[in-house]
Amino acid sequence: MPRTPFQYRCLHRRSYRAAGMALALLLAACQRPAPLPPADGFDATASAHARRIEADVRFLADDLLEGREAGTRGFDLAALYVAQRLRAIGLRPAGDDGGYFQRVPLLRASREEGGGSVIVQRDTGTVELKFREQFLPQLDFDSTQSQVTAPAVFVGQAVHAPELDHDDFIGLDLRGKIAVLMHGAPKRFDTDRRAFYSSFREKFRALVERGAVGAVIVATQDEEKRQPWARGAQNWARPGMRLRGSDGRAIDTFPQLAVVANVSAASADAVLTAGGHSAAELFRDAREGTLRGFDLPGTITLSARNRIEQTQSRNVVALLPGTDAALKREHVVFSAHLDHLGIGAPVKGDAIYNGALDNALGVAIMLETAQQLALAKTPPKRSLLFVAVTAEEKGLLGAEWFARNPSVPRDSLVANINMDMPVMRVPTHDVVPIGVEHSSLQAVLDQAAAEVGVDLTPDPSPEESIFIRSDQYAFIRTGVPAVYLTGGMVARDAGVDARQQFRTFLADHYHQPDDDAEQPIQYADAARLAQLNARIGQLIADAPQRPRWNPGDFFGQRFGGLDAGKPDAEATPAASPSR
Repeated sequence: MPRTPFQYRCLHRRSYRAAGMALALLLAACQRPAPLPPADGFDATASAHARRIEADVRFLADDLLEGREAGTRGFDLAALYVAQRLRAIGLRPAGDDGGYFQRVPLLRASREEGGGSVIVQRDTGTVELKFREQFLPQLDFDSTQSQVTAPAVFVGQAVHAPELDHDDFIGLDLRGKIAVLMHGAPKRFDTDRRAFYSSFREKFRALVERGAVGAVIVATQDEEKRQPWARGAQNWARPGMRLRGSDGRAIDTFPQLAVVANVSAASADAVLTAGGHSAAELFRDAREGTLRGFDLPGTITLSARNRIEQTQSRNVVALLPGTDAALKREHVVFSAHLDHLGIGAPVKGDAIYNGALDNALGVAIMLETAQQLALAKTPPKRSLLFVAVTAEEKGLLGAEWFARNPSVPRDSLVANINMDMPVMRVPTHDVVPIGVEHSSLQAVLDQAAAEVGVDLTPDPSPEESIFIRSDQYAFIRTGVPAVYLTGGMVARDAGVDARQQFRTFLADHYHQPDDDAEQPIQYADAARLAQLNARIGQLIADAPQRPRWNPGDFFGQRFGGLDAGKPDAEATPAASPSR
Protein backbone atom coordinates (compact mmCIF):
# COMPACT_ATOMS: atom_id res chain seq x y z
CA MET A 1 0.00 0.00 0.00
CA PRO A 2 1.44 3.45 -0.97
CA ARG A 3 2.25 5.88 1.86
CA THR A 4 0.25 9.11 2.36
CA PRO A 5 1.94 12.56 2.48
CA PHE A 6 1.40 12.59 6.25
CA GLN A 7 3.27 9.29 6.61
CA TYR A 8 6.21 10.63 4.57
CA ARG A 9 6.45 13.73 6.81
CA CYS A 10 6.55 11.50 9.91
CA LEU A 11 9.25 9.32 8.33
CA HIS A 12 11.35 12.38 7.51
CA ARG A 13 11.16 13.67 11.07
CA ARG A 14 12.18 10.31 12.47
CA SER A 15 15.07 10.15 9.95
CA TYR A 16 16.36 13.56 11.07
CA ARG A 17 16.18 12.53 14.72
CA ALA A 18 17.98 9.21 13.97
CA ALA A 19 20.69 11.06 12.02
CA GLY A 20 21.19 13.46 14.90
CA MET A 21 21.51 10.64 17.39
CA ALA A 22 24.03 8.81 15.14
CA LEU A 23 26.12 11.99 14.83
CA ALA A 24 26.09 12.46 18.61
CA LEU A 25 27.21 8.87 19.11
CA LEU A 26 29.99 9.30 16.54
CA LEU A 27 31.26 12.47 18.24
CA ALA A 28 31.16 10.74 21.62
CA ALA A 29 33.17 7.82 20.22
CA CYS A 30 35.83 10.26 18.99
CA GLN A 31 36.28 11.50 22.55
CA ARG A 32 37.53 8.11 23.85
CA PRO A 33 40.19 5.64 22.61
CA ALA A 34 39.15 3.09 19.97
CA PRO A 35 38.70 -0.44 21.36
CA LEU A 36 41.79 -2.64 21.03
CA PRO A 37 41.64 -5.68 18.74
CA PRO A 38 41.45 -9.03 20.52
CA ALA A 39 44.81 -10.35 21.72
CA ASP A 40 46.36 -13.02 19.49
CA GLY A 41 49.13 -14.15 21.78
CA PHE A 42 51.86 -12.15 20.03
CA ASP A 43 55.25 -12.75 21.67
CA ALA A 44 57.54 -9.78 21.11
CA THR A 45 60.48 -11.72 22.57
CA ALA A 46 60.26 -14.62 20.11
CA SER A 47 63.01 -15.18 17.55
CA ALA A 48 62.39 -14.57 13.87
CA HIS A 49 62.55 -18.34 13.33
CA ALA A 50 59.81 -18.97 15.90
CA ARG A 51 57.64 -16.11 14.54
CA ARG A 52 57.81 -17.50 11.00
CA ILE A 53 56.75 -20.93 12.23
CA GLU A 54 53.90 -19.44 14.26
CA ALA A 55 52.69 -17.36 11.32
CA ASP A 56 52.57 -20.42 9.09
CA VAL A 57 50.73 -22.47 11.73
CA ARG A 58 48.18 -19.72 12.35
CA PHE A 59 47.37 -19.53 8.65
CA LEU A 60 47.32 -23.26 7.92
CA ALA A 61 45.23 -24.05 11.01
CA ASP A 62 42.78 -21.20 10.50
CA ASP A 63 39.07 -21.94 10.09
CA LEU A 64 39.32 -20.34 6.64
CA LEU A 65 40.99 -23.52 5.34
CA GLU A 66 38.23 -25.72 6.77
CA GLY A 67 40.53 -28.44 8.07
CA ARG A 68 42.55 -28.96 4.86
CA GLU A 69 40.96 -32.29 3.87
CA ALA A 70 42.58 -33.75 0.75
CA GLY A 71 40.62 -33.01 -2.40
CA THR A 72 38.88 -29.92 -0.99
CA ARG A 73 39.21 -26.19 -1.65
CA GLY A 74 40.64 -25.73 1.84
CA PHE A 75 43.50 -28.09 1.08
CA ASP A 76 44.13 -26.41 -2.28
CA LEU A 77 44.41 -23.04 -0.52
CA ALA A 78 46.93 -24.54 1.88
CA ALA A 79 48.91 -26.04 -1.01
CA LEU A 80 48.97 -22.71 -2.83
CA TYR A 81 50.20 -20.97 0.33
CA VAL A 82 53.01 -23.50 0.88
CA ALA A 83 54.07 -23.31 -2.77
CA GLN A 84 54.37 -19.53 -2.60
CA ARG A 85 56.27 -19.72 0.69
CA LEU A 86 58.75 -22.07 -0.96
CA ARG A 87 58.98 -19.71 -3.92
CA ALA A 88 59.69 -16.79 -1.58
CA ILE A 89 62.42 -18.79 0.15
CA GLY A 90 64.06 -19.28 -3.24
CA LEU A 91 63.38 -22.95 -3.96
CA ARG A 92 62.70 -24.05 -7.50
CA PRO A 93 59.48 -25.74 -8.61
CA ALA A 94 59.93 -29.53 -8.89
CA GLY A 95 56.45 -30.86 -9.56
CA ASP A 96 54.57 -31.67 -12.76
CA ASP A 97 54.99 -29.58 -15.90
CA GLY A 98 57.58 -27.26 -14.38
CA GLY A 99 55.33 -26.17 -11.51
CA TYR A 100 55.27 -26.66 -7.75
CA PHE A 101 52.44 -29.22 -7.77
CA GLN A 102 52.40 -32.97 -8.40
CA ARG A 103 48.98 -34.38 -9.27
CA VAL A 104 47.83 -37.30 -7.10
CA PRO A 105 44.93 -39.27 -8.68
CA LEU A 106 42.47 -40.62 -6.12
CA LEU A 107 39.21 -42.43 -5.59
CA ARG A 108 36.90 -41.14 -2.85
CA ALA A 109 34.43 -43.49 -1.15
CA SER A 110 31.67 -42.49 1.29
CA ARG A 111 29.36 -44.65 3.40
CA GLU A 112 25.62 -44.37 3.01
CA GLU A 113 23.43 -43.99 6.10
CA GLY A 114 22.59 -47.50 7.32
CA GLY A 115 24.52 -48.86 4.36
CA GLY A 116 25.63 -52.19 5.74
CA SER A 117 24.89 -55.08 8.07
CA VAL A 118 26.51 -57.64 10.37
CA ILE A 119 24.18 -60.55 11.10
CA VAL A 120 25.36 -63.47 13.24
CA GLN A 121 23.28 -66.64 12.83
CA ARG A 122 23.71 -69.56 15.23
CA ASP A 123 21.65 -72.36 16.74
CA THR A 124 21.06 -70.10 19.75
CA GLY A 125 19.47 -67.42 17.59
CA THR A 126 20.22 -64.50 15.26
CA VAL A 127 21.82 -61.22 16.28
CA GLU A 128 21.90 -58.19 13.99
CA LEU A 129 24.29 -55.44 15.04
CA LYS A 130 23.36 -51.77 14.77
CA PHE A 131 25.01 -49.58 12.18
CA ARG A 132 27.31 -46.99 13.75
CA GLU A 133 26.47 -47.91 17.35
CA GLN A 134 27.94 -51.41 17.17
CA PHE A 135 29.65 -51.77 13.79
CA LEU A 136 30.78 -49.89 10.72
CA PRO A 137 31.54 -51.42 7.33
CA GLN A 138 34.89 -50.42 5.94
CA LEU A 139 34.87 -48.40 2.75
CA ASP A 140 34.95 -50.44 -0.45
CA PHE A 141 36.85 -48.86 -3.36
CA ASP A 142 36.07 -51.70 -5.78
CA SER A 143 32.29 -51.99 -5.51
CA THR A 144 29.42 -49.75 -4.42
CA GLN A 145 27.43 -52.67 -3.01
CA SER A 146 28.58 -56.05 -1.68
CA GLN A 147 27.26 -58.89 0.45
CA VAL A 148 28.60 -62.22 1.66
CA THR A 149 27.25 -65.00 3.89
CA ALA A 150 29.69 -67.66 5.05
CA PRO A 151 30.94 -69.68 8.03
CA ALA A 152 33.40 -67.79 10.22
CA VAL A 153 36.80 -68.53 11.72
CA PHE A 154 38.53 -66.64 14.53
CA VAL A 155 42.15 -66.12 13.45
CA GLY A 156 43.60 -64.24 16.43
CA GLN A 157 45.56 -61.27 15.14
CA ALA A 158 45.93 -62.78 11.65
CA VAL A 159 49.74 -62.86 11.87
CA HIS A 160 51.99 -65.28 10.01
CA ALA A 161 55.63 -64.63 10.95
CA PRO A 162 57.65 -67.74 10.12
CA GLU A 163 60.95 -66.12 11.12
CA LEU A 164 59.55 -65.86 14.65
CA ASP A 165 57.88 -69.28 14.57
CA HIS A 166 54.42 -67.76 14.83
CA ASP A 167 51.35 -68.73 12.81
CA ASP A 168 47.83 -67.64 13.81
CA PHE A 169 46.42 -69.72 10.95
CA ILE A 170 47.80 -73.09 11.94
CA GLY A 171 45.13 -75.82 11.70
CA LEU A 172 42.52 -73.41 10.31
CA ASP A 173 40.78 -73.54 6.92
CA LEU A 174 39.76 -70.08 5.65
CA ARG A 175 38.68 -71.05 2.13
CA GLY A 176 35.31 -69.44 1.42
CA LYS A 177 34.99 -68.23 5.00
CA ILE A 178 34.83 -64.96 6.92
CA ALA A 179 37.85 -64.24 9.11
CA VAL A 180 37.27 -62.67 12.53
CA LEU A 181 40.40 -61.00 13.89
CA MET A 182 41.87 -58.45 16.30
CA HIS A 183 44.30 -55.59 15.89
CA GLY A 184 48.00 -55.71 16.63
CA ALA A 185 50.65 -58.41 16.83
CA PRO A 186 52.03 -60.57 19.66
CA LYS A 187 53.76 -58.65 22.43
CA ARG A 188 56.73 -61.02 22.35
CA PHE A 189 57.65 -59.64 18.91
CA ASP A 190 60.36 -57.01 18.77
CA THR A 191 59.20 -53.48 18.04
CA ASP A 192 59.97 -53.61 14.32
CA ARG A 193 58.17 -56.86 13.62
CA ARG A 194 55.26 -55.93 15.84
CA ALA A 195 54.86 -52.73 13.83
CA PHE A 196 55.13 -54.52 10.50
CA TYR A 197 52.72 -57.35 11.33
CA SER A 198 50.22 -54.95 12.91
CA SER A 199 49.70 -53.46 9.46
CA PHE A 200 46.31 -54.29 7.96
CA ARG A 201 48.01 -54.50 4.59
CA GLU A 202 49.85 -57.58 5.86
CA LYS A 203 46.82 -59.00 7.66
CA PHE A 204 44.55 -58.66 4.62
CA ARG A 205 47.20 -60.12 2.35
CA ALA A 206 47.49 -63.16 4.62
CA LEU A 207 43.70 -63.60 4.66
CA VAL A 208 43.40 -63.39 0.88
CA GLU A 209 46.26 -65.86 0.38
CA ARG A 210 44.30 -68.37 2.49
CA GLY A 211 41.03 -67.92 0.63
CA ALA A 212 38.98 -65.73 3.00
CA VAL A 213 35.97 -63.97 1.45
CA GLY A 214 35.28 -61.38 4.15
CA ALA A 215 36.56 -60.11 7.48
CA VAL A 216 35.32 -58.78 10.83
CA ILE A 217 37.79 -56.76 12.92
CA VAL A 218 36.86 -56.70 16.61
CA ALA A 219 38.18 -53.89 18.79
CA THR A 220 39.37 -54.67 22.32
CA GLN A 221 38.61 -52.83 25.53
CA ASP A 222 42.26 -51.78 25.86
CA GLU A 223 42.21 -50.19 22.39
CA GLU A 224 39.00 -48.32 23.08
CA LYS A 225 40.47 -46.79 26.22
CA ARG A 226 42.88 -45.00 23.89
CA GLN A 227 40.48 -44.44 20.99
CA PRO A 228 36.83 -44.70 22.08
CA TRP A 229 34.47 -46.29 19.57
CA ALA A 230 31.99 -43.40 19.85
CA ARG A 231 34.63 -40.84 18.88
CA GLY A 232 35.41 -42.58 15.59
CA ALA A 233 31.82 -43.60 14.88
CA GLN A 234 30.55 -40.02 15.10
CA ASN A 235 32.46 -39.33 11.89
CA TRP A 236 31.10 -42.38 10.07
CA ALA A 237 30.18 -40.23 7.05
CA ARG A 238 33.73 -38.92 6.53
CA PRO A 239 35.02 -40.13 3.13
CA GLY A 240 38.08 -42.28 2.63
CA MET A 241 40.47 -42.39 -0.32
CA ARG A 242 42.73 -44.67 -2.30
CA LEU A 243 45.23 -44.01 -5.04
CA ARG A 244 43.80 -44.37 -8.53
CA GLY A 245 45.71 -46.18 -11.26
CA SER A 246 45.83 -45.28 -14.93
CA ASP A 247 42.96 -47.75 -15.52
CA GLY A 248 40.73 -45.78 -13.19
CA ARG A 249 40.66 -48.50 -10.54
CA ALA A 250 41.85 -48.35 -6.95
CA ILE A 251 45.45 -49.31 -6.24
CA ASP A 252 46.28 -51.82 -3.52
CA THR A 253 42.87 -53.02 -2.43
CA PHE A 254 41.72 -56.55 -1.63
CA PRO A 255 38.53 -57.15 -3.66
CA GLN A 256 38.65 -60.84 -2.70
CA LEU A 257 37.38 -59.72 0.71
CA ALA A 258 33.83 -58.86 -0.35
CA VAL A 259 33.08 -56.95 2.88
CA VAL A 260 35.20 -55.93 5.86
CA ALA A 261 33.47 -54.65 9.00
CA ASN A 262 34.72 -53.15 12.27
CA VAL A 263 32.89 -54.14 15.46
CA SER A 264 33.08 -52.33 18.80
CA ALA A 265 34.50 -53.96 21.92
CA ALA A 266 31.12 -53.61 23.61
CA SER A 267 29.53 -55.73 20.87
CA ALA A 268 32.28 -58.33 20.65
CA ASP A 269 30.25 -60.96 22.52
CA ALA A 270 27.83 -61.22 19.60
CA VAL A 271 30.67 -62.34 17.35
CA LEU A 272 33.18 -64.07 19.63
CA THR A 273 31.23 -65.72 22.46
CA ALA A 274 30.66 -69.26 21.20
CA GLY A 275 32.01 -72.80 21.51
CA GLY A 276 33.26 -72.32 25.07
CA HIS A 277 34.97 -69.01 24.32
CA SER A 278 33.99 -65.52 25.46
CA ALA A 279 35.00 -62.06 24.33
CA ALA A 280 36.39 -61.27 27.79
CA GLU A 281 38.58 -64.37 27.70
CA LEU A 282 39.89 -63.53 24.24
CA PHE A 283 40.59 -59.91 25.24
CA ARG A 284 42.67 -61.29 28.11
CA ASP A 285 44.49 -63.68 25.77
CA ALA A 286 45.26 -60.77 23.42
CA ARG A 287 46.66 -58.82 26.35
CA GLU A 288 48.83 -61.79 27.42
CA GLY A 289 49.84 -62.81 23.90
CA THR A 290 48.23 -66.27 24.04
CA LEU A 291 45.50 -66.00 21.39
CA ARG A 292 44.61 -69.17 19.48
CA GLY A 293 42.29 -69.48 16.50
CA PHE A 294 39.17 -71.65 16.25
CA ASP A 295 36.12 -72.23 14.08
CA LEU A 296 33.03 -70.23 15.00
CA PRO A 297 29.62 -71.91 14.80
CA GLY A 298 26.91 -70.81 12.39
CA THR A 299 27.34 -68.16 9.73
CA ILE A 300 27.89 -64.43 9.46
CA THR A 301 26.29 -62.19 6.85
CA LEU A 302 28.12 -58.99 5.96
CA SER A 303 26.94 -56.27 3.61
CA ALA A 304 28.16 -52.81 2.67
CA ARG A 305 26.94 -49.98 0.47
CA ASN A 306 28.87 -46.82 -0.37
CA ARG A 307 29.49 -44.26 -3.10
CA ILE A 308 32.69 -44.11 -5.18
CA GLU A 309 33.88 -41.14 -7.25
CA GLN A 310 37.08 -40.02 -8.92
CA THR A 311 38.95 -37.05 -7.50
CA GLN A 312 42.48 -35.78 -7.20
CA SER A 313 44.70 -33.78 -4.90
CA ARG A 314 48.27 -32.58 -5.14
CA ASN A 315 51.63 -32.68 -3.45
CA VAL A 316 53.74 -29.52 -3.25
CA VAL A 317 57.31 -30.20 -4.43
CA ALA A 318 60.26 -27.79 -4.41
CA LEU A 319 63.99 -28.18 -5.03
CA LEU A 320 67.15 -26.70 -3.55
CA PRO A 321 69.84 -27.77 -6.07
CA GLY A 322 73.06 -29.25 -4.80
CA THR A 323 76.45 -27.80 -5.66
CA ASP A 324 78.63 -30.88 -6.18
CA ALA A 325 78.94 -31.90 -9.84
CA ALA A 326 78.28 -35.59 -9.06
CA LEU A 327 76.33 -35.59 -5.78
CA LYS A 328 73.76 -33.01 -6.91
CA ARG A 329 72.12 -35.77 -8.95
CA GLU A 330 71.11 -37.41 -5.64
CA HIS A 331 68.33 -36.09 -3.41
CA VAL A 332 67.55 -35.85 0.29
CA VAL A 333 63.77 -35.61 0.76
CA PHE A 334 62.13 -33.56 3.51
CA SER A 335 58.45 -34.36 3.92
CA ALA A 336 55.46 -33.28 6.01
CA HIS A 337 51.79 -33.94 5.38
CA LEU A 338 49.72 -30.88 4.65
CA ASP A 339 46.24 -32.40 4.89
CA HIS A 340 44.04 -32.97 7.91
CA LEU A 341 40.47 -34.18 8.50
CA GLY A 342 38.40 -31.30 7.18
CA ILE A 343 34.85 -30.72 8.45
CA GLY A 344 33.28 -33.42 10.61
CA ALA A 345 30.94 -34.12 13.48
CA PRO A 346 30.67 -31.08 15.77
CA VAL A 347 32.33 -31.23 19.17
CA LYS A 348 31.13 -28.51 21.55
CA GLY A 349 29.75 -26.67 18.55
CA ASP A 350 32.97 -26.77 16.52
CA ALA A 351 32.96 -28.86 13.33
CA ILE A 352 36.30 -27.76 11.81
CA TYR A 353 39.17 -30.14 12.51
CA ASN A 354 41.97 -27.60 12.13
CA GLY A 355 44.99 -29.87 12.62
CA ALA A 356 47.42 -27.39 14.20
CA LEU A 357 49.85 -29.89 15.72
CA ASP A 358 48.76 -32.53 13.21
CA ASN A 359 50.28 -31.30 11.01
CA ALA A 360 50.35 -27.55 10.35
CA LEU A 361 53.25 -27.37 12.81
CA GLY A 362 55.19 -30.08 10.95
CA VAL A 363 54.74 -28.23 7.64
CA ALA A 364 55.80 -24.94 9.25
CA ILE A 365 58.93 -26.59 10.66
CA MET A 366 59.72 -27.98 7.22
CA LEU A 367 59.36 -24.49 5.70
CA GLU A 368 61.70 -23.04 8.33
CA THR A 369 64.15 -25.88 7.62
CA ALA A 370 64.05 -24.94 3.94
CA GLN A 371 64.68 -21.29 4.82
CA GLN A 372 67.75 -22.13 6.89
CA LEU A 373 69.23 -24.44 4.28
CA ALA A 374 68.58 -21.97 1.46
CA LEU A 375 70.54 -19.34 3.41
CA ALA A 376 73.30 -21.67 4.60
CA LYS A 377 76.84 -20.28 4.28
CA THR A 378 77.91 -23.57 2.74
CA PRO A 379 75.31 -24.77 0.22
CA PRO A 380 74.58 -28.53 0.38
CA LYS A 381 76.38 -30.81 -2.06
CA ARG A 382 73.43 -33.10 -2.71
CA SER A 383 70.13 -31.64 -3.85
CA LEU A 384 67.28 -31.26 -1.37
CA LEU A 385 63.61 -31.84 -2.08
CA PHE A 386 60.86 -30.40 0.11
CA VAL A 387 57.53 -32.18 -0.29
CA ALA A 388 54.28 -31.19 1.44
CA VAL A 389 52.22 -34.31 0.81
CA THR A 390 48.50 -34.82 0.60
CA ALA A 391 46.16 -37.53 1.92
CA GLU A 392 48.31 -38.77 4.80
CA GLU A 393 45.15 -39.01 6.86
CA LYS A 394 43.67 -41.25 4.16
CA GLY A 395 46.51 -43.82 4.35
CA LEU A 396 49.81 -42.06 3.50
CA LEU A 397 48.62 -41.74 -0.09
CA GLY A 398 50.45 -38.58 -1.18
CA ALA A 399 53.76 -39.82 0.19
CA GLU A 400 53.20 -43.22 -1.40
CA TRP A 401 52.50 -41.63 -4.77
CA PHE A 402 55.61 -39.45 -4.60
CA ALA A 403 57.88 -42.25 -3.34
CA ARG A 404 56.79 -44.46 -6.25
CA ASN A 405 56.46 -41.69 -8.83
CA PRO A 406 58.97 -39.01 -7.82
CA SER A 407 59.62 -36.01 -10.02
CA VAL A 408 63.32 -36.99 -10.04
CA PRO A 409 64.86 -40.40 -10.83
CA ARG A 410 63.65 -42.97 -8.30
CA ASP A 411 67.10 -44.28 -7.49
CA SER A 412 68.33 -40.75 -6.72
CA LEU A 413 66.40 -40.62 -3.41
CA VAL A 414 68.96 -41.29 -0.68
CA ALA A 415 67.12 -40.44 2.57
CA ASN A 416 63.86 -39.09 3.95
CA ILE A 417 63.48 -36.70 6.90
CA ASN A 418 59.82 -36.60 7.89
CA MET A 419 57.95 -34.23 10.20
CA ASP A 420 54.56 -35.24 11.56
CA MET A 421 52.60 -34.05 14.59
CA PRO A 422 55.35 -32.69 16.83
CA VAL A 423 53.49 -32.39 20.13
CA MET A 424 55.07 -29.30 21.71
CA ARG A 425 52.79 -28.09 24.48
CA VAL A 426 55.48 -27.44 27.13
CA PRO A 427 59.15 -26.37 26.78
CA THR A 428 61.47 -29.40 26.64
CA HIS A 429 65.16 -30.26 26.49
CA ASP A 430 64.84 -33.02 23.89
CA VAL A 431 63.33 -34.53 20.76
CA VAL A 432 62.22 -38.09 20.04
CA PRO A 433 63.70 -39.78 16.95
CA ILE A 434 61.54 -42.50 15.40
CA GLY A 435 63.18 -45.16 13.22
CA VAL A 436 66.70 -43.76 13.23
CA GLU A 437 68.17 -46.98 14.64
CA HIS A 438 67.58 -48.83 11.37
CA SER A 439 70.33 -47.17 9.35
CA SER A 440 73.50 -45.10 9.36
CA LEU A 441 71.26 -42.09 10.00
CA GLN A 442 71.77 -42.82 13.70
CA ALA A 443 75.31 -41.48 13.58
CA VAL A 444 74.16 -38.44 11.59
CA LEU A 445 71.47 -37.66 14.12
CA ASP A 446 73.83 -38.06 17.07
CA GLN A 447 76.26 -35.58 15.53
CA ALA A 448 73.56 -33.07 14.60
CA ALA A 449 71.94 -33.24 18.05
CA ALA A 450 75.27 -32.63 19.76
CA GLU A 451 75.98 -29.61 17.55
CA VAL A 452 72.52 -28.10 18.07
CA GLY A 453 72.54 -28.89 21.79
CA VAL A 454 69.43 -31.02 22.07
CA ASP A 455 68.98 -34.33 23.88
CA LEU A 456 67.53 -37.45 22.27
CA THR A 457 64.87 -39.52 24.01
CA PRO A 458 63.76 -43.01 22.89
CA ASP A 459 60.24 -43.54 21.56
CA PRO A 460 58.01 -43.51 24.68
CA SER A 461 55.26 -45.58 23.04
CA PRO A 462 56.81 -48.22 20.76
CA GLU A 463 53.63 -50.29 21.08
CA GLU A 464 51.81 -47.62 19.03
CA SER A 465 53.91 -48.59 15.97
CA ILE A 466 54.05 -45.01 14.71
CA PHE A 467 57.11 -45.90 12.62
CA ILE A 468 54.72 -47.42 10.05
CA ARG A 469 51.94 -44.87 10.56
CA SER A 470 53.48 -41.75 9.06
CA ASP A 471 54.80 -40.71 5.67
CA GLN A 472 58.36 -41.95 6.17
CA TYR A 473 57.02 -45.51 5.84
CA ALA A 474 56.15 -44.87 2.20
CA PHE A 475 59.82 -44.09 1.54
CA ILE A 476 61.01 -47.04 3.63
CA ARG A 477 58.87 -49.37 1.52
CA THR A 478 60.82 -48.22 -1.54
CA GLY A 479 64.11 -48.95 0.21
CA VAL A 480 64.95 -45.38 1.30
CA PRO A 481 66.30 -44.99 4.89
CA ALA A 482 64.27 -42.48 6.89
CA VAL A 483 63.97 -40.73 10.22
CA TYR A 484 61.00 -39.02 11.81
CA LEU A 485 61.53 -36.53 14.65
CA THR A 486 58.83 -35.43 17.04
CA GLY A 487 58.45 -33.33 20.20
CA GLY A 488 60.36 -33.93 23.42
CA MET A 489 59.44 -35.78 26.62
CA VAL A 490 61.72 -34.04 29.17
CA ALA A 491 60.25 -30.75 30.37
CA ARG A 492 62.47 -27.76 31.06
CA ASP A 493 60.42 -26.67 34.07
CA ALA A 494 60.48 -28.63 37.31
CA GLY A 495 57.17 -30.22 38.17
CA VAL A 496 55.95 -30.33 34.57
CA ASP A 497 55.34 -33.77 33.05
CA ALA A 498 55.90 -33.54 29.28
CA ARG A 499 54.98 -37.20 28.79
CA GLN A 500 51.65 -36.60 30.45
CA GLN A 501 51.09 -33.60 28.19
CA PHE A 502 51.73 -35.90 25.23
CA ARG A 503 49.28 -38.50 26.55
CA THR A 504 46.69 -35.81 27.25
CA PHE A 505 46.96 -34.51 23.70
CA LEU A 506 46.44 -38.01 22.28
CA ALA A 507 43.50 -38.72 24.56
CA ASP A 508 41.68 -35.39 24.36
CA HIS A 509 42.82 -33.37 21.34
CA TYR A 510 44.22 -35.71 18.66
CA HIS A 511 41.94 -35.67 15.60
CA GLN A 512 39.55 -33.33 17.39
CA PRO A 513 38.43 -29.78 16.49
CA ASP A 514 40.38 -28.27 19.39
CA ASP A 515 43.72 -29.23 17.82
CA ASP A 516 43.94 -25.58 16.80
CA ALA A 517 46.34 -22.66 17.06
CA GLU A 518 44.95 -21.66 20.47
CA GLN A 519 46.89 -24.48 22.12
CA PRO A 520 50.05 -23.58 24.10
CA ILE A 521 52.37 -24.42 21.20
CA GLN A 522 56.06 -23.98 22.03
CA TYR A 523 57.40 -22.19 18.96
CA ALA A 524 60.92 -21.88 20.40
CA ASP A 525 61.08 -25.69 20.58
CA ALA A 526 59.73 -25.83 17.02
CA ALA A 527 62.50 -23.47 15.83
CA ARG A 528 65.08 -25.69 17.52
CA LEU A 529 63.63 -28.75 15.75
CA ALA A 530 63.86 -26.92 12.42
CA GLN A 531 67.51 -26.17 13.16
CA LEU A 532 68.14 -29.83 13.98
CA ASN A 533 66.40 -31.00 10.80
CA ALA A 534 68.42 -28.54 8.74
CA ARG A 535 71.67 -29.80 10.25
CA ILE A 536 70.69 -33.43 9.62
CA GLY A 537 69.88 -32.58 6.01
CA GLN A 538 73.18 -30.75 5.54
CA LEU A 539 75.20 -33.65 6.97
CA ILE A 540 73.44 -36.19 4.75
CA ALA A 541 73.80 -33.94 1.71
CA ASP A 542 77.54 -33.43 2.25
CA ALA A 543 78.50 -37.00 3.19
CA PRO A 544 80.60 -38.89 0.61
CA GLN A 545 78.32 -41.95 0.85
CA ARG A 546 74.55 -42.12 0.88
CA PRO A 547 72.90 -43.51 4.06
CA ARG A 548 72.89 -47.31 4.40
CA TRP A 549 70.64 -49.80 6.14
CA ASN A 550 72.27 -51.47 9.10
CA PRO A 551 73.40 -55.07 8.48
CA GLY A 552 70.62 -57.48 9.40
CA ASP A 553 68.02 -54.74 9.90
CA PHE A 554 64.46 -56.05 9.50
CA PHE A 555 63.22 -53.22 7.27
CA GLY A 556 66.48 -53.09 5.36
CA GLN A 557 66.27 -56.79 4.58
CA ARG A 558 62.62 -56.62 3.62
CA PHE A 559 62.69 -53.40 1.59
CA GLY A 560 66.32 -52.41 1.07
CA GLY A 561 66.53 -54.35 -2.19
CA LEU A 562 63.06 -53.39 -3.38
CA ASP A 563 62.85 -52.43 -7.05
CA ALA A 564 61.84 -48.78 -6.87
CA GLY A 565 61.33 -48.67 -10.64
CA LYS A 566 57.93 -50.37 -10.74
CA PRO A 567 55.19 -48.52 -12.63
CA ASP A 568 52.57 -46.49 -10.84
CA ALA A 569 50.03 -49.30 -11.00
CA GLU A 570 52.19 -51.15 -8.49
CA ALA A 571 52.21 -48.27 -6.03
CA THR A 572 50.74 -49.27 -2.68
CA PRO A 573 49.49 -47.09 0.16
CA ALA A 574 50.71 -47.78 3.66
CA ALA A 575 48.73 -49.68 6.22
CA SER A 576 45.35 -48.27 7.09
CA PRO A 577 42.25 -49.59 8.83
CA SER A 578 40.28 -48.93 5.63
CA ARG A 579 40.26 -51.38 2.76
